[in-house]
This record gives sequence, structure tokens and C-alpha cells, in this order.
Amino acid sequence: MKIPEVKKVPHRLGLLIASPKAYARQKSLLAGLQWLRANQPLGRVETRDFDPFWLVTRHADVSWIIRQHDLFHNGDRAHSLVPRSSDEMTRALTGGSPHPIRTLVHMDEPDHLKYRRITQYWFTPQRVGLLEHSIRIIARASIDRMAKLGPACDFVRDVAIHYPLRVLMQILGVPEQDAPRMLKLTQELFASEDIDLGHGESGSGDPARHARELFRLLGEFQAYFVPLMERRRASPAQDLASVIANAEVDGKPINHFEAVSYYVIVAAAGHDTTSSSISGGLWALCENEDAFKKLKADAGLIPRFVEEAIRWTTPVHHVMRTATADVELGEQTIVRGDWLMLSLLSANRDEEVFDQPNRFRLDRDASGGVLFGQGVHTCLGQHLARLEIRIFFEELLSRLESVEIAGRPRRSASIFIGGPKTLPLRYRMR
Repeated sequence: MKIPEVKKVPHRLGLLIASPKAYARQKSLLAGLQWLRANQPLGRVETRDFDPFWLVTRHADVSWIIRQHDLFHNGDRAHSLVPRSSDEMTRALTGGSPHPIRTLVHMDEPDHLKYRRITQYWFTPQRVGLLEHSIRIIARASIDRMAKLGPACDFVRDVAIHYPLRVLMQILGVPEQDAPRMLKLTQELFASEDIDLGHGESGSGDPARHARELFRLLGEFQAYFVPLMERRRASPAQDLASVIANAEVDGKPINHFEAVSYYVIVAAAGHDTTSSSISGGLWALCENEDAFKKLKADAGLIPRFVEEAIRWTTPVHHVMRTATADVELGEQTIVRGDWLMLSLLSANRDEEVFDQPNRFRLDRDASGGVLFGQGVHTCLGQHLARLEIRIFFEELLSRLESVEIAGRPRRSASIFIGGPKTLPLRYRMR
């Protein structure tokens, strides 16, 4: 049997895929992903600072791999693309694990289901629906803030990053006065690659800086959440922090490390992705006056707008998986232990699924996007995220008379999770 020759992604495109700056600019990256979908939907990327990995760009392949949770594991190797030196440092500091924290996204069965059950009830559509009134109050306060700042503001920094954080703090039971500290931690967690949002010097030539920054931040998270967890164990309240603090796994109390990991993923991942989708959606409306007018005239279109805003922004750019066995895919042989990048950014722009994918369109059904995952790893917080975005735009569009971009919007430089980091606006509100 003849073994097919390994198809390598052109070196120039491989460099783009692994460059944080490419995700900030996006134009060249999206063009490169489009070429790959058409010409080489599965290829091996080999660059100097990273272990080799397969790049998966088509929606059908990404969707299939995500659902094969026994064949492609989350936890065997790093869950996001990290430089080889960062991976080596992480393993050295953890005693061999590729993960500095251990959350649902780093777990496979049987552990994944055990830990998912801890909070699953809190994120069902029925339970999330009970939060609508309190979330609407937070949304109105955020829009009042925007109105006071008018006629201009930086929407990301002044509005979008604060709103979902307030929602998550309320659900967790974190005191309101701790908002500045929580904002700092959640913003920095996924921003170490961006000189404006993270730390260290751009182009420092130190690929392991990412790991050092992450461990420093996790230490700060631990310093905050361990005392909170101990208070909730001593005196439980009706909040998610109490549920996690008092959870049991295999008949034993959840340990500090995994409890803190749970707090981190709830607070940080739910905050960053939602704020990015809100900012990305409003950015798109500023560039599409017809869509803005249609939404103003018919609030019933907002749920469809929410799906398109999530697809359009795709704040989670990729996830990584590790093959547990040899498998044939796209005329290529994936070998057990191989690392695969599932490009969600590419899958959500796939022409085979989305007509005119590079246009923001209210008339499309964007619910087939892959941002929230599929199968057993479907995002727990997806219903909460959709509710937050819908409520925010219902409240905003009822008061916003006009809006335009008043400067140069910029995206964050991040391979893994990112979105708009500045969105200067000029607007009129009533």
C-alpha cells in the first residue's frame, strides 16, 4: 500500500496561521484560509517555533472532528496553539501536564462529563431564561453609560468589556466592588500576545513568555478565588461560586486546583467571547447601514443578527485536538499523537456552508457556525451568551438613532481568542 505524500501548507501561509499579528489584520489571513479551503483543506504546518500540526480549514471536516471526541482528544496536548518553548515550560512547571489549568475544555471522558454535571443545570435554556430581567437591568445601565459618554466613545473599552463581566460577576456571586480587579484579570488572560493588552515587549524573541505570563495570571486568579471558595464552603449562597466550591467528584470534594480552574473558565472565557461578539456585531452594523435600519425597524430580526455577529466575529479562532489513533482524512493519514488545529475562523467563512461568507448578512441562517462546538463538548455557556447579546442589542437599538465609526477600529493580536480591541464611534441616542 502506497502511503500518500504529506501535503504541507505553503510556508508563507503557515507563518500567517502562527502569527498573532495576522489575526489583528485578518485580510491576508482570511484570503489565505480561503485559498486553503479551495486547494488544500487539510495540510501540515511546519514552522520554526511550533511542533508540526495539521491545519483543518473546511467546515465539514472541523465539524466532523469536533464530534469524534474518542478519536480526537482535548486533553492529550495543549488545547490551543502554543510555541514549543511554552509547552516545554508548562510541562516542566506542572510535572508533565500540557495544561496550566484543568477545565472542561482540557478534559476528555470520563472526567469531562463528571465535571460538566457540576454546573450543567445553571446553563440550561430554562435556567438561563430566568436571568433575563437581571441581565436587562445590567444592559440598560451599560447603555446609560454609553449615552452619558456621547456623542463619542471607544465602544470596546467604555462599554462592551464591562457588560458581560457584570453579568458573570452576578451569576458567580462576586462583589461589585471587585469589578476592576476581575476586569484586569480576564482581559489579560487571553491577551499576552498583544502588546497593547498583555505584558512584555512585542518581538521580544522569547516564545516562552506566553507560558510565564499565563502562570503569573493564574497565580493572581488563585489568590482571588481560593478565599472566595473557602467563604462559600463555610457559608454557601445561591450563586455559582457556591455550586463549584461545594461540588463533589467521585464522592470527594473538588480540589482547589480544579475549582479555581472552573472559576477561571466561567469568568474569563464567557466574558471575552461575548464582549467580542457584541463589539464585532456593532462594528458590522456601522459598515452596513441597511442592516442597521432593518434591525431598528424590526426587533424580531435580532436573534438572527446575533448568530451572524457570532459567525462574523468568531472570537475563538481555533481549537486543537490530538489524534488517539491513525485515521484517514482528506486523502491524508493522520497518525496517532498528531496535533490538529481546527480553524473555526476558516470554518465560519466556508463558502460551502455560507453564501457570500465575507459579507455580513441579516438574511442568512448562521446557526450552523462552529464557534460553540458540537457533541459532548458543546459550550456550556452558549445560551447565556446568546441571551446577553440579544438583550444588549434590543436595549441599544431602541435608543440608538445613528452610529458611525469615528477612527480606526483595531482587532487584538491573538492566535487563540480575540476580537475588536478598539472601536471608536460617533453616535446619537435618545
